[in-house]
Amino acid sequence: MPKARRLYLIRHGETDGESSIRYHGATDTPLSAHGRLQMQCVHAQLRHQRIAHWVASPLRRSWRGARIASGGRWARIEEGFAEVDFGRWEGLTAEEIEARDPALFAQWRSGDPATGFDYPDGEAAASFQARIAAATDRVLANAGPAAALVLHKGVIRRVLQRLGLEELGRSRPELGEVILVARGPDGWIRF
Repeated sequence: MPKARRLYLIRHGETDGESSIRYHGATDTPLSAHGRLQMQCVHAQLRHQRIAHWVASPLRRSWRGARIASGGRWARIEEGFAEVDFGRWEGLTAEEIEARDPALFAQWRSGDPATGFDYPDGEAAASFQARIAAATDRVLANAGPAAALVLHKGVIRRVLQRLGLEELGRSRPELGEVILVARGPDGWIRF
């Protein structure tokens, strides 16, 4: 099977756990009604694209989002694309994290996003990056000419890093956002 030439990187929609303001990494929060609507909008946006494969993480907000965005197709579950475990910060807002762990919060916010951060009692940045790199390589080798990946914010940011693309701003990708990347003669390009 030929290596992927186009990837649609899609962040899942809003969750019942308020993913727009809360850090839900390993917590398996379902899509909210608004999140399902966001995924329907993604379906409308991509319905005329020839996407051979749909891929999702094992978390409900990802694979159910992929099912909606694909128009009812089942996505291949890629275990390596699960979001990072935020440890003791799971489910908290930035304000709550700052109040509970002000020194760690300042370190996290002032650091270079590309170097990673080890979340307290969570997954180590090096482990997360290695896991995402391996999952990305598997998808690229087996996805056909075009694939859509319905994933999580941190995962998408690490996939882009693996492809050698420039870091996104801290707030991106937004819930329901689609980022198209394509393989050109000189590497990957983000549109």
